[in-house]
Amino acid sequence: MLSNKRIEELEELISGLGLSIDNYEYLDTALTHSSYTFENKLSSLLNNERIEFLGDAVLKLIASKYLYDRFPEYSEGELTKIRSVLVSDNTLARLAKDINLGKYLKLGYHEKKMGGSIRPSNMACAFEALLGAFYMDGKISLLYDFLIPLLEPEVTEIDQSAAKNNFKAILQEYAQAHGMELPDYVVVKEEGPPHNRTFDIEVFVNQESLGYGSGKSKKEAQQNAAKMALTSLGLQDKE
Repeated sequence: MLSNKRIEELEELISGLGLSIDNYEYLDTALTHSSYTFENKLSSLLNNERIEFLGDAVLKLIASKYLYDRFPEYSEGELTKIRSVLVSDNTLARLAKDINLGKYLKLGYHEKKMGGSIRPSNMACAFEALLGAFYMDGKISLLYDFLIPLLEPEVTEIDQSAAKNNFKAILQEYAQAHGMELPDYVVVKEEGPPHNRTFDIEVFVNQESLGYGSGKSKKEAQQNAAKMALTSLGLQDKE
């Protein structure tokens, strides 16, 4: 049973967002960090991890539909590139900060003391959980109207920047979305003097080799390997 004070806090939040909700328990759960349930000896089912899982799917569905409609000429690969940046923790944490979501988080004492209300990972998790709460409340049409104005400027910036060419991030997002293991990058060769080394790296997903790349740094070689993997998956055009 939520206190009147907590309900007032949640009403303040949704009023500022232009949203409405019938079941405040969903929203309270979405804004309850695991540190709070742990310190208060509450069931882990009462924190926002499960509802974040749902919100992640809701976000990708709405974002995918928006990108599909906005860029009718883009291939699946191009759309995936933009979406991978759009739904990243960095972007979501920034959006959560813009709507002052941290103010309404329920955190454990130590997590709060350590700056948990502004920690990017907490903010990103809470943002997705927020979407899950409104979905559970049957408000997906309101979510679309709420999300699109937030996503539009982000999409424009991503589309015009080099961020959408972060091939490692795209491959990881693809693997997660399709229930695969996270990409594993293995150095298969390293040669040259210390000041001018060359690295050859192979990337595996579900223990299957999908790409191979070389570079003057491990980071560059990993990006090239991920790019080849995306090409083999049909998500990146051959050059």
